[in-house]
Amino acid sequence: MRIGCIGVGKMGGGLARNLIRSGYDVVVYDIDREAVKRVLKVGGSAVHSPSEMAAMVDVLFTSLPLPKHLTDLLIDESGILDQMQPGSTVIDVSTIDPRTARLISDAASQRGLQFLACPLGKGPVQAEEGTQPIYAGGKREVFDQFESHLNKISTSVHYIGDVEQATAFKIISNLIGMTNVIVLCESLRLGEKFGIEQQFLQKLLATTGADSYQLTLRGPKILNQEYTPGFSVNLTLKDIRLGVSMANDLNQPTPFGSLAMEFFQRAQNSGLGEEDCAAVYKLFE
Repeated sequence: MRIGCIGVGKMGGGLARNLIRSGYDVVVYDIDREAVKRVLKVGGSAVHSPSEMAAMVDVLFTSLPLPKHLTDLLIDESGILDQMQPGSTVIDVSTIDPRTARLISDAASQRGLQFLACPLGKGPVQAEEGTQPIYAGGKREVFDQFESHLNKISTSVHYIGDVEQATAFKIISNLIGMTNVIVLCESLRLGEKFGIEQQFLQKLLATTGADSYQLTLRGPKILNQEYTPGFSVNLTLKDIRLGVSMANDLNQPTPFGSLAMEFFQRAQNSGLGEEDCAAVYKLFE
């Protein structure tokens, strides 16, 4: 089985290297040639265009920043679904909205292809290690066909349902996590204003109901004022927008998600877009 990977940046690159280390024949493409080179140091081969890859792979993994990038690649501008061999499979690990996932799933089916939406639960480090949670959605028989392969590159594979459920789950997870970042930042700043030493404050919070994954992951970044992006403000804003839009489509109120979106928009407008989402802490100075 030959596997193609389009989009081998932080997340996709870790996934591609993980696939190579697992023994798969992997072909990669990215507009960033340096990202491609980082994969090729581990193994695999590269192509010069998505079209060149389309007809030569049995399975295509995609990891792209925006839903539009994915639809442009697969359906609209590049249209590589039309160039893939019937019976081959697209597995997308991007964070996309349910409407886009359904559009791609239907387009793939019309062309005799299979599609799984497999958003990832954590960050680039876990993608590289093979400990990245995978939340799969699509036809059950397609998931069953690829479950063993997904388990080779993850220690935590979950079948959520159809593509809508899998993509919605990822967005819901990010809405919770990123809204938590806002609350964490304002509260840590409040503790600082009351003269509680920051490291001590974070240590004590971890012993209370205020403990959270974001405190563990982003507390040290705030403590050290070191905002190298694990998940940037720009990506955070993109995902929260997807979540609020998804909720609006269902007439479901998301007042806290909308408020978080406002703060991350302010962070982006303040020039913090490429810093880690924890940099929103600076807005509370």
